[in-house]
Amino acid sequence: MIRILAFVFVATTMGAAHAQATMDQGTSQVFRPADENDLGQFLWINRPVVVFSDSPADPRFSEQMEYLEKGVDMLMERDVVVLTDTDPAAKSPLRQKLRPRGFMLVLIGKDGEVKLRKPLPWTVREITRSIDKTPEREREINRRRGF
Repeated sequence: MIRILAFVFVATTMGAAHAQATMDQGTSQVFRPADENDLGQFLWINRPVVVFSDSPADPRFSEQMEYLEKGVDMLMERDVVVLTDTDPAAKSPLRQKLRPRGFMLVLIGKDGEVKLRKPLPWTVREITRSIDKTPEREREINRRRGF
C-alpha cells in the first residue's frame, strides 16, 4: 500500500513539474524584451504585441503584463509574441518606428502592419477578439477546419 501511495505521489509531482516546465518554456517563448527583436523576424510567423512604458513601475504596464500572463495560452494559440520596452532612453528601433508616448499597447499583424494602438491596458480577451477579426486569422481558422 505504501509503495502504491509513493508511486501515485511521485507520478503526480512529476506531472505537475512537467506541466510547470512546459508552461515556463511557453511563457519564455511568448514574452521577450523589445530591444533584442526586429519585427522583420516575425513576418508571417507571429503576431507581435508590443507593450511600451516609460518605466517598469508604471501601474498600467504592470496591469497589462498581468493580463497577458494570465491569458498566455490564448496568446500562444494565436501565434502572439509579446515584446516589452520600458526604457525610453535606449531608443530601441521599435520605439523609433512606433513612437509611443508613455504607456502604449500595439498589436501588429503577421503581415507586419499595425492593427491596433491603445493608450490603456487591454485584457487578453479584447486583444484576441481583435486578432480573430483579421483576415489572416480567419484564413488560419478556415484551414484548421478544412475549408
